[in-house]
Amino acid sequence: MKIVKRSLKISFSMLLILVLSMQGVPATSTDIVHAADQNYDYPFQNPNLSLGERVDDLLSRLTLDEKVSLLHQYQPAIPRLGIESFRTGTEALHGVSWLGNATVFPQATGLANTWNKSLIEDVGSAVGDEVRAFHKKYPEDVGLSVWAPVVDLQRDPRAGRNEEGFGEDPYLTGQISTAYSIGLKGKDSFYVKTIPTLKHFLGYNNEENRGASSSSLDPRNLYEYQLKSFQYAIESGAALSMMPAYNAINGKPANLSPLINDVVKDEWADDFFVVSDAGDISGMVNDHHYVDTYAEAAALSIKAGVDSFTDQDDNAEIVTGWIHDALAQDLLTEADIDEAVRNILSVRFRTGEFDGPELDLYADIDESVINSEEHQQLALETAQEQLVLLKNQEQALPLNKDVEGKVAVIGPLADQVFNDFYSGTLPYTVSTLEGVKSKVTEEQVAFSRGVNQIALKSKATNKYVTASPEGDVNLTANSDSIGVNETFSLYDFGWDQYLLRAHANDMYVANKNGSSDVVNNETSPGRQEDKPGTQDWFTYQNYNYEKQADGTFALYNYQTGHWDTGLEGGRYVTVGEETPHKLTATKQSITGDTEKFDQIVVVDGEEEAQKTAQEAEAAIVVVGDQTLLNSRETIDREDIILPPSQKELINKVAAVNENTIVVLVSSYPMAMPEIESNPNVKAILYSAHGGQEEGNAIADALFGDYAPAGRLNQTWYESVDQLADIMEYDIIKGERTYQYFDGEPLYPFGHGLTYTDFEYSNLRLSSHHIEDDGEVTVRADITNTATMASDEVAQLYVHDKKASVKRPIEELKGFERIHLKPNQTKTVTFTLPASELAFWDVSRDKYVVESGTFDIMVGRSSDDIELKGTLKVDGEKVPTRDLTKETKAENYDNYSGVKLVEESTSESYAIGEIDTGDWLAFENVKFPKGISELKVRVASQENGGTIELRLDDPQSGKLAGTVNVPATGGLQNWETVTTDVRKLAGKHDVYLTFKGNFTFDAFQLK
Repeated sequence: MKIVKRSLKISFSMLLILVLSMQGVPATSTDIVHAADQNYDYPFQNPNLSLGERVDDLLSRLTLDEKVSLLHQYQPAIPRLGIESFRTGTEALHGVSWLGNATVFPQATGLANTWNKSLIEDVGSAVGDEVRAFHKKYPEDVGLSVWAPVVDLQRDPRAGRNEEGFGEDPYLTGQISTAYSIGLKGKDSFYVKTIPTLKHFLGYNNEENRGASSSSLDPRNLYEYQLKSFQYAIESGAALSMMPAYNAINGKPANLSPLINDVVKDEWADDFFVVSDAGDISGMVNDHHYVDTYAEAAALSIKAGVDSFTDQDDNAEIVTGWIHDALAQDLLTEADIDEAVRNILSVRFRTGEFDGPELDLYADIDESVINSEEHQQLALETAQEQLVLLKNQEQALPLNKDVEGKVAVIGPLADQVFNDFYSGTLPYTVSTLEGVKSKVTEEQVAFSRGVNQIALKSKATNKYVTASPEGDVNLTANSDSIGVNETFSLYDFGWDQYLLRAHANDMYVANKNGSSDVVNNETSPGRQEDKPGTQDWFTYQNYNYEKQADGTFALYNYQTGHWDTGLEGGRYVTVGEETPHKLTATKQSITGDTEKFDQIVVVDGEEEAQKTAQEAEAAIVVVGDQTLLNSRETIDREDIILPPSQKELINKVAAVNENTIVVLVSSYPMAMPEIESNPNVKAILYSAHGGQEEGNAIADALFGDYAPAGRLNQTWYESVDQLADIMEYDIIKGERTYQYFDGEPLYPFGHGLTYTDFEYSNLRLSSHHIEDDGEVTVRADITNTATMASDEVAQLYVHDKKASVKRPIEELKGFERIHLKPNQTKTVTFTLPASELAFWDVSRDKYVVESGTFDIMVGRSSDDIELKGTLKVDGEKVPTRDLTKETKAENYDNYSGVKLVEESTSESYAIGEIDTGDWLAFENVKFPKGISELKVRVASQENGGTIELRLDDPQSGKLAGTVNVPATGGLQNWETVTTDVRKLAGKHDVYLTFKGNFTFDAFQLK
């Protein structure tokens, strides 16, 4: 009877949806739920109940073992309740990753360079559709919890995962990530297409030692910068999950940050769960050495707000065992488990999995959406919109498609398209060379890779290395002469990172899947030949090309040898003793001639490039990075310059062709001031790695079928010398990003040229005076004054003209990308809430909108402001500091040398890593009468030290008192120490100057 009744209800609901669709009205979750009222085995199956009621009912029916099982990435089915398995972690950074062919959009940094929220929402929606399609095909293997987008702020261009983020600015990152998340999630008020997961919380922008390093972040850097990039998408409800980072924050692993519960969950989020990064629970024991046991790590993480553990791959029983151990040791209670499970279920219910297929808003999504024509077109549009025109002298671009002479296409990236680690499998590729050939006749295109073509002659056999056209067999050193099969293109990406491409089949030489066999079977670096659709963690095509003292060369693959093969460390390529003298990578050191090769340059790449460019009307030089070399997850860049061989190639080409166009395809900013200033380099067009439509988009821009108008999401520096240490996370003190950097960059944040001219006019504010809870509307008119249609990106910046604390030089607070035909005028409109003008008041632990006057600026970039007005804000006046109340050391106004560390007995942080002469400043202090005592809370391992209280200068200021810090037996063994101070009066800046090595938590004047 129940089955019949259910079938009738299904028919009715489907009929309702059909009727609505025929009337042009899309069905919503509300329509479907009301159409599906029926009898259920359990109340949690009833979609007409509130989410809270459903979650509570299901939670009450789960055993403790079942609840614990739901805390792992691979959540098992619970058949007795009709619950299917569920897993977190489908990678979807700029397309669906690692599952086979899928639409590959430009890298995430490229998505941000569009500065187009509606476009990025469309991209997110397309990716979400493809996730749904894969989930439908592989329901147990492909989950709806997607690990994207990445909102780590890219405050240092050397950081290895630069391409994964949306840039250096929290507002831009927040807006783009919100748009992408909305697309992934879908627009229904309840049911979600996928579950967007923001990563990585928090202060994660270095790869070296990432699992054990600590980012020192004081309150202002946390609340004004780092947290903001997460806030927009979570607070708006666009993101429903979050992943903490591998690093520690002020000495405490990010998994345990009090901000997860206190801010993210309690202030921002509704239905929301937190998932650990892969292996990060183990990392608290193995890398951070924060606790001794995995049970402790699990317990602390759950209490701190981590709801789902990604650890031990699919061996869930290991991780659930840790949780059971924690329960047995009274480190956790069942109530703690319930809270985590409730968070997970509150989001799982919204996928519709508990409501049956008749209520599935996304039931019609199938494999046909994967790389569909619609998605291909969207990939092209996105690849176009992310292009940034960095330079265009003498209107060198666009090129004339009716050119009669030759067009030279030159460079190591001209004829290939690279994936990055989180790319999907490219269903097809269009290189820049192919794109250019589609614009002019093929006969007009002259091509050179601009790299040396070499042969290698074994010192052991005195014969040449040969590659097979089949590619899947070992290279041999058994040829008496040089032919096509003995010729290899040698790609030099700098810093001793090389690739070899066999002319026998135009494929890369590799240590086959990490084994010792040296073959030529890879179409793209980083792919596993035996696992189509999978991006390997290791890059077996990457060789160090080591020149020896005798002039020979050795090939060393440092990524051969890992846990998959049972080997340890890298291996040198060795020539076998027996015919046909196969090449293998087996030796850890050079033992003799078997590891040595003479290099014969068959074709000099630079000479060939010059010959190719010499007679061309334009020379297009395509350069950039290889996405898996020098910089990627686990590897930070050593420098920010263009690879030296590529710089030399550009200069050689420009020396013989006065119309040289550089196309830079890169995952990150490049310092290339010499190229920018070269008068023969007429134009520079920048693209992130653009996915399957990269070459079409670039060619469209080069030849004027599309007018580039993207903008940079990062400051491009002239030199690494303009950067602080990569571990300097204080953007204020370290003068990082456009907000605080006052030097001369190569290209400023927001920079991007167009093929046309725009006039900005008529700036108007809805009011020139607002309260601290108000808002102002800012409008400006923009006119296309030239003859070519183009997009323009108008940007709104603010500046506090006279703040009580150091504020940004400029802050982005709005942007709009518009399209204008010749002579057309449009009005851009920005809404600026006063809350966006706030800073974190360290003296009172809160945001404050300070009374004052703000510059309101609209322009083309942070360095190209066209219109300026002023806005007065009636806000708060920050009071003088009251140090008679306990003041946390972390709430300083200024400092020298110290770092923030954990204070183990509370959720605050202390000052540590102190060296003699370091100091803290607490400014604008007014002393009441009667101050006679200084009380400090300190800890010291052995020798202690001193704290001097000085007025107005840390070294020469009046000494008001000295505290002797005792040895307390450990840097977290806290004691309170007092000392007398001299008479204090008036208003001063207070300095605490340190001698010795200890930790300092708080102080108070009495």
